[in-house]
Amino acid sequence: MARPSGRIIKNPFMSLTPSPRSLTQLFSVSPPLTSLFSSKKTSPSLSIFILSFLFSFTFLGISIFRFFPSSQDSIHCSIISPTTSPISSHPLPSSYSQIILTSLLSGINSDNKIQPRIGGTAMVPLPVHLVSGNLSEEETEFWKQPDSNGYRPCLDSTVGYRKRSAKISKEKNRFLVVVAAGGLNQQKNQIIDAVVIARILEAALVLPVLQVNMIWEDESEFPDIFDVEHFKKTLRADVRVVSSLPSSHLVAKQTIVTQIPYGVSPFWIRAKFFKQLNQEGVLVLKGLDSKLSKNLPSDLQKLRCKVAFHALRFSKPILQVGNQLARRMWIEGPYISLHLRLEKDVWVRTGCRTGLGPEYDQIITQIQKTQPQYLTGRVNMSYSQRRLSGLCPLNALEMARLLKALGAPQSGRFYIAGGEPFGGSKALEPLAAVFPNLVRKEMLARDGELSPFLNSSSALSAIDYIVSFNSDIFIPSHGGNMGRALQGHRAYMGHRKSIRPNKRTMLPFFEDSSISDEEFSSIIRSLHNKSMKPEPRKKQRDNDVIAYPVPECMCRHGSGIF
Repeated sequence: MARPSGRIIKNPFMSLTPSPRSLTQLFSVSPPLTSLFSSKKTSPSLSIFILSFLFSFTFLGISIFRFFPSSQDSIHCSIISPTTSPISSHPLPSSYSQIILTSLLSGINSDNKIQPRIGGTAMVPLPVHLVSGNLSEEETEFWKQPDSNGYRPCLDSTVGYRKRSAKISKEKNRFLVVVAAGGLNQQKNQIIDAVVIARILEAALVLPVLQVNMIWEDESEFPDIFDVEHFKKTLRADVRVVSSLPSSHLVAKQTIVTQIPYGVSPFWIRAKFFKQLNQEGVLVLKGLDSKLSKNLPSDLQKLRCKVAFHALRFSKPILQVGNQLARRMWIEGPYISLHLRLEKDVWVRTGCRTGLGPEYDQIITQIQKTQPQYLTGRVNMSYSQRRLSGLCPLNALEMARLLKALGAPQSGRFYIAGGEPFGGSKALEPLAAVFPNLVRKEMLARDGELSPFLNSSSALSAIDYIVSFNSDIFIPSHGGNMGRALQGHRAYMGHRKSIRPNKRTMLPFFEDSSISDEEFSSIIRSLHNKSMKPEPRKKQRDNDVIAYPVPECMCRHGSGIF
């Protein structure tokens, strides 16, 4: 049960020094294998040649093996046999191979000295699978990955931005403190904006304080969820990040801002706070959620992508478990991740019906009457109006119909991301009746693996994020922060297939019983063709570069970051 008064915000000026965490090495590069390709006519003796070959081959094998994060679950692509399954493993497509290869090589100069490069900081997904066998045309199309159209990550900043960075990255007089509220992905959005605002104000950023709202009872702090040292290191050329305020700035009075208009520009931020921050040395921002404009100058848009896709890496314990679960799904072949928003708080906040019957809907309605503050937006709309406007999550039956129309095979494997559904197993029955291979993290985990995170909804959400990030196809039942974040992250790392249900357009067809199944499937597939391709961001109020990294953070030409 949620606490009625919410969590008391810890003093943001108290030390937030994280526990020492070793960094996870993502890539390992072996020396050039030149000895095997000698053009001289006079060769060494056979024994020396064999020893040289074995030594070089072993070194190459070690470097390839170390590309994957360490885990007790080893991956052997060849064990997936087409004789037992129509699914076979597949080497990296050219776009992924290019990213990985250039990432491996990006840190080596002509003198073979390792140089830090931003390309090595990104979370790289496991390879997509090639689906083969006796598949229908619809199933083949369903598994097909989108064409990247040549887009690759590209975060090169302007000369002016880099010149200003030399001063801003050493700032020791102005400090920004941000209190981030909400669930994991809502907090991530606020952290991203906090970095950008610190850059605008030319201030050092204190590690954000994670405040939990009344729904998400979670005592996690920044170091529990994210890799602090990696965060600092990745952003050191853009913004100075410190773990706590210096003693010189622990003064009795600071300005705490809780009311910020929506869509504020960098000019507004600087005009409003710079002089004051310069005088007082500390600025505290609360209630920052989605207040910063989505339409920023190019350098700041790239900074947002740098924070989202590179700097905000999950902590080592979360990464380890998340990667293990992802491998356990991946090793069996391709899988689809469904982010189902079927939790009780989602039904309460959206004002929608659960699809579980009057008994369950009455429970939700009663909560809304006694606690109307939970209902968010468009409170005067009826349930039907909300649903047809695309404001309701798809329930399990609607998701099953969508998947079937899109060509998902009944034998397909589905990872179910999200919290405990309201109604328990009953909530998933209509989906399980059509697609029985449903897996949750609790089913994948071995004894004790999830135990350290059971009291942290943010950590469990992060594990869902990692497994969904590695899936062949990702489909959210409702927009939401996690759905948008994964959509953009997967596009950024090679345009892995994500399908955004076009609820507003497709739901009227769900109600039309005169349409045949074949016609219904054709309509549903045509409505979702667009969402399966690289989609440029439209400069509308709510279109975020984190969900649509093309073209601000990705380009077709130039060296990019990889």
